[in-house]
Amino acid sequence: MKLVECVPNVSEGRAESVMRRLVGAVETTTGLKLLDWSADRDHNRTVLTYVGEPEAVFTGTQALCREAFASIDMRNHQGAHPRLGAVDVIPFVPLRDVTGDETVALARRLGAWIGKQGVPVYYYADAATRPDRESLPEVRRGQYEGLAARIGTPEGEPDEGPREFNAKSGASIVGVRFPLVAFNVNLDTPDLSIAKRIAETIRHSTGGFRYVRAMGVALADKGQVQVSIDFLQYEKTPIHRVLETIRSEAARHGVAVAGCELIGLAPMAAFEETIAHYLQLHDFSVRQVLENRLLES
Repeated sequence: MKLVECVPNVSEGRAESVMRRLVGAVETTTGLKLLDWSADRDHNRTVLTYVGEPEAVFTGTQALCREAFASIDMRNHQGAHPRLGAVDVIPFVPLRDVTGDETVALARRLGAWIGKQGVPVYYYADAATRPDRESLPEVRRGQYEGLAARIGTPEGEPDEGPREFNAKSGASIVGVRFPLVAFNVNLDTPDLSIAKRIAETIRHSTGGFRYVRAMGVALADKGQVQVSIDFLQYEKTPIHRVLETIRSEAARHGVAVAGCELIGLAPMAAFEETIAHYLQLHDFSVRQVLENRLLES
């Protein structure tokens, strides 16, 4: 059976009624399995993870978008996480018996449909139509607030939909990527400058680890700050290596790590090296996990 994962990030993490409707749009789609959803008030963002055959994923994502476009008004949106629109980013991940090209075709089909709803669309990562749009932060540069001025320029012209600013829904970013691990490290301090300096140290674009994106975020509700991280290729840059660098950099500022968060789901393989490192299991393999072997049988 062909299997595709979709991990849409929606710009609403505070209004319980809206979040429940978003979740319901996915849960009521035949052939879809909602694996996880989580919301963050400080980020003002909800992340859903669901899987199914390509057609079911397409239909469920349409339902999610309809609900988000109807319920979310970006003119009233405030949050710590960068965003371009109501349905900010929709990444597709090929999981089983689906090629990258097939998944890109699925993403572009959805993007064309979103464009017909009056919402501009940009393609990114493996679905990008231009080299300068392979990077998500580059596509999102200027955020929602800068979109009105940017969308009418050659640089900011969308791939699909109207070439004019949609004030209510902003724009959506659609793409295909390798399984990403979203991992946050919370620091026991309210000083945002420390989180920003550490993020600058570890992210690739400013000289840090390859395949790592990172930013500093204030967690006002907790009186803490956060280093929010995306591991783009966990096989090439292990989680523990970055975490230990954060611990070291935080200690230089006299700050402790208050805890870590995994956002959404991640492959077990993403933690293989981390388990081996901290438990000193030099020959460890995820095939030694009982549940994994049971699933193989």
